[in-house]
Amino acid sequence: MSSGGLELPPGDSSHEGGPADAPGGVPGGAPAGIAAGAVSLAGGPAEAGSAGGPGSAGAELDWSAEAWSEVRTRAQRAGRAYIWLNLIEQRLRSVVGAVLRPIYEPVHGGDDWVVAAAGPAGQEWVQRAVAVREVSRRKGYLLDSADDNVLSFLTLPQLRELMVQHWPCFEPYFDDRREIELALDELEVTRNVVSRNRALSRPVLEQAERASARLLEVLGGGAGSPSADRLPIDAVEDLVGDRYADVISVHPDRVRLQRQLPAEDLFGGARRLDAIGIGLNLLVQNFSGRRLVRLTEAGCRVRLLFLNPASSAVKRRERELGLRKGELSRSVEMNILHVRRVRAGLRDPSRFEIHVFDETPRFTAYLVEGNSSGIAVVQSYLRRARGMESPVLVLRGGGRGVPKDADHGLFATYREEFESMWEDSRPVS
Repeated sequence: MSSGGLELPPGDSSHEGGPADAPGGVPGGAPAGIAAGAVSLAGGPAEAGSAGGPGSAGAELDWSAEAWSEVRTRAQRAGRAYIWLNLIEQRLRSVVGAVLRPIYEPVHGGDDWVVAAAGPAGQEWVQRAVAVREVSRRKGYLLDSADDNVLSFLTLPQLRELMVQHWPCFEPYFDDRREIELALDELEVTRNVVSRNRALSRPVLEQAERASARLLEVLGGGAGSPSADRLPIDAVEDLVGDRYADVISVHPDRVRLQRQLPAEDLFGGARRLDAIGIGLNLLVQNFSGRRLVRLTEAGCRVRLLFLNPASSAVKRRERELGLRKGELSRSVEMNILHVRRVRAGLRDPSRFEIHVFDETPRFTAYLVEGNSSGIAVVQSYLRRARGMESPVLVLRGGGRGVPKDADHGLFATYREEFESMWEDSRPVS
């Protein structure tokens, strides 16, 4: 049994030694003293015809498909956590060096300033870091000369200790010591699990990602608040995001999307908003009319493209969903009336356009662009599922800090489709 509560994969039944009622045995034929389901490393002779051949002996080393799946899950979670931890450690190392080096280096010089800053309380661990650096030098482990210093060999807890010990030196740069310490406390659990290659649960991983993003923002290395840039690019997306074009997240339904990306974070601060769909409920029912007026008055250009409630496509959609005749068309009409009232309250109605189309609806999309980046929420229409129940793709639209080729992304594809549909649509007076 591992520390994560998972058993090692059992050996093949042909290698388990004998029947359940064997003398001194346990169910499955395991020798006495070995728990059921565990793998014995000292196996007896294998049965004739086994993969090892007649008379072969030894432990069963094969993993089942289920075991491999579990191992990959562990590795993926640990790898994601490691990227965050690595980023935090490098950022904290930079901050500690920038603040403490000018204070201690002029007096103590060289790398001795780190020893002096650690003081008597940190003498043991700083001397250990010095020893590790010397070993790394001799064995050729220092591949970058920039890492040939004691500070590069301090761990995250040791960097934290330096910060806490010398907090008056850091206080002019950071407002809340408590917030930094709480975030580092949350990361310590993840760091301990990852460093020992133990199972990392999804809630702990998500907690570590939230703590890392918060800590990077406090330390001056974040990308801003989610409401300003909607979904900030995280460390993992920077490294592997190009493997998935510009898709940054996938959700099984709109409810789970809105837990991560509320309407205010999606639409707030937009400079351009284009939406196409049957009734555009994500916008109309989750973003108030007053907020939409303020958004437009602040300079946002809005174009909304609804399915014509009088078209035959609405009637077909009602039959697909098993709705009463006229139920969906009335809902779309109400949404159109709502956005018409919003437009009527604007000083410049020309910045708020409403159109309808008569074609078969294939998808709904919200294309939101800000000053520096864009984001899109896209759903395909399924025959028996409402929009709230359909899978959701979230796309990165490009802009500052997005190292992706727009020609290989989906954002541009849906933008082109929207423009084509808009040209063939009719305005609502």
